Amino acid sequence: MSAGRALITGGAGFIGFHLARRLVADGAEVVLVDDLSRGRVDGELRGLLGHVRLVEHDLRQPVPEGLLGDGFQVVYHLAAVVGVDRSTRDPGHVLRTNVLSTLHLLDWCARTEPETVFLSSTSEVADGAVHLGLGALPVPEDVPYAIPDPRLSRSCYALSKMLAESALLHGAPGTRVRIARLFNVYGPRMGSAHVIPQLMERMLAGVDPFPLYGTSQTRSFCYVDDAVEAITRLVRAGGDEAIVANVGNDREEVTIGELAERIFALHRRPARVEVREPPPGSPERRQPDLGELRRLTGFEPRCGLDSGLRRTFEWYAGGRLT
Repeated sequence: MSAGRALITGGAGFIGFHLARRLVADGAEVVLVDDLSRGRVDGELRGLLGHVRLVEHDLRQPVPEGLLGDGFQVVYHLAAVVGVDRSTRDPGHVLRTNVLSTLHLLDWCARTEPETVFLSSTSEVADGAVHLGLGALPVPEDVPYAIPDPRLSRSCYALSKMLAESALLHGAPGTRVRIARLFNVYGPRMGSAHVIPQLMERMLAGVDPFPLYGTSQTRSFCYVDDAVEAITRLVRAGGDEAIVANVGNDREEVTIGELAERIFALHRRPARVEVREPPPGSPERRQPDLGELRRLTGFEPRCGLDSGLRRTFEWYAGGRLT
């Protein structure tokens, strides 16, 4: 599949920015769609805009005729509200935004007929099945959709991605569908809504005592450059059949306590660490089975956790937090 013309929804965000930069380097013509709800156009994004076109649009509204053009080989759908904090504070907004964005994008795709539509899904789609004993760890892609407690506000994020996956699998006839369930991707520009930047920002701010939530829980973190590599390979892989694949790094599973110690080693350890209970609904363990991704693409993660944390810390320590 040639580089061609690519559309990235949420292209000014975390993974969207890194993906856009990679596609430009590969020779693609790239259009970004974003409502800029994560903040302003910063220096890094401004530099990228010399090579891409940015269209400001809120996908909670239908895409107007002619706004984006057509002739796209691949549409990467990354636009979504993410993060446990956002899901907890305003779950209705998360559900409405993520579902409407997907449905409106698919309506636009039905008119313009791109060759491939890619969806950025989430490991949280599988967390419920594991919690209920319906799937083993490392978790494969074929576990059933399950929401253990629909009343829990954070469940709206997983539900929104389940609906998005179903919409692509059943509502995009004639289009190649690729879905990646991303497992704890991190790196520069990821904002402040996830555990790694939260720990780094607290440490840089000199917070003491230092709150640490769910220290015994384990995660497998994937550096963003590896995730982008996996995404680009997945889009090129296979034939016309729909593919759902886990994307992550299964080589280094660490506890949150161990993660904090590695981050402390980059700067300075606080005098006191206060161990607190994990957020409600947070899984005890999360690790992907990457067998399907390896079989289809030959992907192997290249960036180890210590190296990725160092690169991420250098970015946050540089004050580039928007």
